[in-house]
Amino acid sequence: MDEIRIDNLKIFAHHGVFQHENINGQNFFVNAVLYTDTEKSGTLDELECSTDYGSVCEFIRDIMTKNTFKLIETVANNMAIEILKNFPLVKGVDIEIKKPEAPIEMEFESVSVKVHRSWHDVVIALGSNMGDRRNYIETAIRQLENSGYVKDIKVSELIETEPYGYTEQADFLNGALFCHTYLSPDSLLEFLHSIENNFGRTRKIRWGERTLDLDIIFYDNEIIDTPDLTIPHIDMCNRYFVLKPVSEIVPYYRHPVFNITVSQLFEKYLKNSEMTEKND
Repeated sequence: MDEIRIDNLKIFAHHGVFQHENINGQNFFVNAVLYTDTEKSGTLDELECSTDYGSVCEFIRDIMTKNTFKLIETVANNMAIEILKNFPLVKGVDIEIKKPEAPIEMEFESVSVKVHRSWHDVVIALGSNMGDRRNYIETAIRQLENSGYVKDIKVSELIETEPYGYTEQADFLNGALFCHTYLSPDSLLEFLHSIENNFGRTRKIRWGERTLDLDIIFYDNEIIDTPDLTIPHIDMCNRYFVLKPVSEIVPYYRHPVFNITVSQLFEKYLKNSEMTEKND
């Protein structure tokens, strides 16, 4: 990915833990690296095909001067996210906030905080088998759209499926969505759980009935295995209700462990199912 760099942009602002910092203000320096594709602008020599770094500098100044935060960590995080959300050609950004006049009773050059934020590809499975299933799923999708955490949502058709694992329950309505998010996997999981909780989701029985189920299937090409989160979803290859909708919206998404596409996984699942039926 190409880079547009802004180095040591000097801005007088009012950020700090102490009251005198908020009242008197001080100088800050901002370094920014914008990760973007400059091939088209470099070929056509047209500003409309690029990200206007002058506009980015003004945007950074406005964030610094129109807000007051205690921590430069907060300044850096908010600035990075707002740049991603307001400059569509920027895929990722590094922001460093330098504070050369920090209240430290020792000789030093500067204190700084540097963050990286970027858009990530995410696939989320959707499911419900209690109450107004379609309304629950569609409302959850709207909450995702309105959250500001994601963009470019693409949703599959919703399909009726039989319960998996624990079968003594009602049929499910299932689907999947693809989107871009700047949230980390853990933060995304926490946000999805908060949406589920809004619909009264409980976790009493494994694979049991639920008002709403939102599972992270893929997050970029990452492989994650922690007590709270496994990506890619560990059992997706055996689930028709996951493979069918995911293959509809992102058929060429490649599984980072098996190194084959979702459509190939789905074809393999269907063949195995046919063989099982013949043997039965």
